[in-house]
Amino acid sequence: MQRSVFRSLAALALTATFAGSALAGAYPDHPITFIVPSAAGGSPDVLSRLITTQLSKNTGATLVVENRPGAAGNIGIALVKRAAADGYTVGYGNINTLAVNRSLFKRLPYDVDQDLAPVAHMFDLYNALIVPADSPVKSVQDLIDRARKEPGRLSYGASGVGTTGHMGGELFKSMAKVDVMFIPYNGGPAAIQDLLGGRLDYLFVNTSEAAPLVKSGKVRAIGVSSLKRLSLMPDVPTLDEAGLKGYETVAWGGVVAPKGTPPDVLAKLNADIQQALQAPEVRTGLETLGAVPATGSPEEFKQLIDRETAKWKQIIESAGIEKLD
Repeated sequence: MQRSVFRSLAALALTATFAGSALAGAYPDHPITFIVPSAAGGSPDVLSRLITTQLSKNTGATLVVENRPGAAGNIGIALVKRAAADGYTVGYGNINTLAVNRSLFKRLPYDVDQDLAPVAHMFDLYNALIVPADSPVKSVQDLIDRARKEPGRLSYGASGVGTTGHMGGELFKSMAKVDVMFIPYNGGPAAIQDLLGGRLDYLFVNTSEAAPLVKSGKVRAIGVSSLKRLSLMPDVPTLDEAGLKGYETVAWGGVVAPKGTPPDVLAKLNADIQQALQAPEVRTGLETLGAVPATGSPEEFKQLIDRETAKWKQIIESAGIEKLD
């Protein structure tokens, strides 16, 4: 009886969604432009294409991915802001463009609240805390103890100011109450090379980058930034488990549209994205890249954006990070 009720409610919800879309002109009836505010080949691009390809298969709609890199993603998001609010231009928004950048930059060419409409939270990515294979540090507590004994001497790097490697490192500093140096790099590979060369003491890097380095024996992973252990690195404890209770850094990603996009179009896009995320090939692809599929309504995605904005604003201000132009 209960199952039949749930099926009836689900059928009614789908009917309402498609009825609303019909009112909007049988959306979509021409190609959708999907703006990725970073270069081709990076994680945001690869993950977005994985999902948009499945969206096209499921809906029969054409999705055209346009890479518009620059200014830490701000250029691409500004293009989404200026597009017509009809559902035919949407963009990839993440922890940086929708949360961190709001406190990191002196000014942005868009206002997240006033110019953008959250559509869907698509996936979460996590970082691994890694040290050189020959490091005497064997655990998170070892790293904290060493940093406290040698204040100001240990260093970590990241692929740029405001990246999750940087923000995760600042959160670590704050929660562990340690004094360490941050060194920004122009890209992750350079930071990894300096770690392997002994010029850095530790890094927070994406688990998909860390996993092959761990497997090859070049580095040791002593923690992951999720609250639960990850299938990609099941033997590595979370930083929460290791003693930093509540530590979590999530490189989340999702979809945003121009403010004013009709609610029924947003609902249709959200439902289609949720369906695409359930496809076995998408789930396998996400897992291979170290990503975990997400779920939720546009309203829940907005709540995530608000929470993360407040969290990283506090970290940026307490660390005294200079705002960027």
